[in-house]
Amino acid sequence: MGFYVSGQLLTEDYYVFNKLAKGLLGTNNVDTNSRLCMSSAVAGYKRTLGADAPPCSYEDFAHADTVFITGSNTAWAHPILFRRLEDARRARPAQRWIVVDVRRTGTADTADLFLQIRPGTDVALYHGLLHVMLAEGLTDAAYIAAHTHGFEALRETVRAWTPQVAARVCGIDADDLIQAARWFGRRGGATLSLYCQGLNQSSAGTDKNAALINLHLATGQIGKPGAGPFSLTGQPNAMGGREVGGLSNLLSAHRDLANPAHRAEVAALWGLPDVPATPGKSAIEMFQAAADGAIKLLWIVCTNPAQSLPDQATVHRALQRAEFVIVQDAFATTATAAHADLLLPATTWGEKIGTVTNSERRISLLRPAVPAPGEARHDWCIGVNVARRLEARLPERLHGQATLFPYDSAESVWNEHRESTRGRDLDITGLSWAMLERDGPQQWPLPEGASTGAVRLYTDGVFPTDDGRARFSAADYRPVAEPRDAQYPFALTTGRLRDQWHGMSRTGTLGRLFGHVAEPVVELNPLDVERLGLQDGALVQVSSRRGRVVLPLQASDTVAPAQAWIPMHWGEEVLGGTDAQGQPLHGVNGVTLPVVCPTSKQPELKHAAVRIEPAALPWRMLGLAWLPQEQALRTRE
Repeated sequence: MGFYVSGQLLTEDYYVFNKLAKGLLGTNNVDTNSRLCMSSAVAGYKRTLGADAPPCSYEDFAHADTVFITGSNTAWAHPILFRRLEDARRARPAQRWIVVDVRRTGTADTADLFLQIRPGTDVALYHGLLHVMLAEGLTDAAYIAAHTHGFEALRETVRAWTPQVAARVCGIDADDLIQAARWFGRRGGATLSLYCQGLNQSSAGTDKNAALINLHLATGQIGKPGAGPFSLTGQPNAMGGREVGGLSNLLSAHRDLANPAHRAEVAALWGLPDVPATPGKSAIEMFQAAADGAIKLLWIVCTNPAQSLPDQATVHRALQRAEFVIVQDAFATTATAAHADLLLPATTWGEKIGTVTNSERRISLLRPAVPAPGEARHDWCIGVNVARRLEARLPERLHGQATLFPYDSAESVWNEHRESTRGRDLDITGLSWAMLERDGPQQWPLPEGASTGAVRLYTDGVFPTDDGRARFSAADYRPVAEPRDAQYPFALTTGRLRDQWHGMSRTGTLGRLFGHVAEPVVELNPLDVERLGLQDGALVQVSSRRGRVVLPLQASDTVAPAQAWIPMHWGEEVLGGTDAQGQPLHGVNGVTLPVVCPTSKQPELKHAAVRIEPAALPWRMLGLAWLPQEQALRTRE
């Protein structure tokens, strides 16, 4: 069996499903769609700093002299944070922004310096920056000697990455690279890096994260106001899921499944003799196993893998071949819901009670704004109800306990999660729901006896590693997993739109949110449009080695030559149909690549080699319908 859950669940929901799988049923096959957004950030922090703990806070925006935004269209993907960042620059006019991206995004338009790199070349860029910093004396030798190890190996790696070499690989001007290095490493300044899926969704995602963190360690730009590597989470509670061990390689409170001592600690907390040691399957592995017939049951909670996972042909084969598919969701209109043998109605955000953790380690308590409709139940409650029925059939798994799930409220689940953090890097034993109600959201760690959480981490230069030192990563640059070639000459990247979110199961129900971008398009550089002999609005077929999609073409100088861009949101709910052979088209992720980072197991959703050619259709038809607002959603369902 396999459990596939979501970064949109509350922490209490996550905890119950983790315990149901790894505790009661004895399987580590529980993973989350956070595997698609944050697992490389987790692995990068752990490789270098020793723990999955973002060291910064939002208040650092106001203290930064340089803001280095890389692999993130923050203006569209994190609009509230971006407003706060704009406020910080207005109050601090000398603050400089460097933006690194493969497209000229809305964020790039605000930059003092924009580096439009080629897809997948982030590590080459960061090594080139460090080469310049070393040559110009911008590194902090005292910090490196006192608080890190592994720098000599990294120095050897970056020796070959002169600004000219790095700039040639990245497709940028060497002078711009040198300027970026000087701003980043300026003596006496504070540099804050903000990054997201451009680094994470890569077959070298862990290396990219670690190479960026190298820059902060080498310059001492960490553990002080306005400085540090700040990973921006891709979902509302991806952090909470990481805290409870929601990935197939993790256990509660940032424990590692591969560590026998960590397994023993969790087993003792749960009153079990052990928890399984066999590694679970990550998201891509889980659906491949289901497609191969090795996994017979899939339980999918609050996520839409039939839209969001790469290589949709394999995902659909998995959903069709699995003997039993449970889908637990608030929306019956998703592509995944159509495959459900059992559809369980769950509450959604405005109906829930429980906690979430944001990018700056701040825990908030949510209260319902409206009552749950119909038979919808909270996700944690559904998990507990099923677990108790399973316990009656599996009494040998209780080991003398009446139940492993003695919860009568979300708070009682959270209290057990809190106890699991005692003595860990994210210790919240000093926090309570009463404190969250009285004082508002709080940052971790907040151990017993403390009155407030930590604003920023590693201020003393001590890291949660065996020797207290951070570790440099000497991993070298690796190109994209599927480079362009004569057969597939375009590099396809994907990303967010301003007014849509994920698979659009929520935002796609509101017509006004299509006012920004009304329909799916593929963006190409005007030079490529002219070379192909096409015009704006022409229907084209975008094909990869895995699938194809048909959609209109749009010329855009935000995209570099030989590249293409399609928003990530357009699944088969919006962009479907069949090809000339009658095979179904599954939206943009019918084209994307399932190759994963070997460390984080995060897929390379940000790059695929594609071919673009005119769509030879025998005829076309445009259909429109106008419905009163109160009827529109009901008709869609």
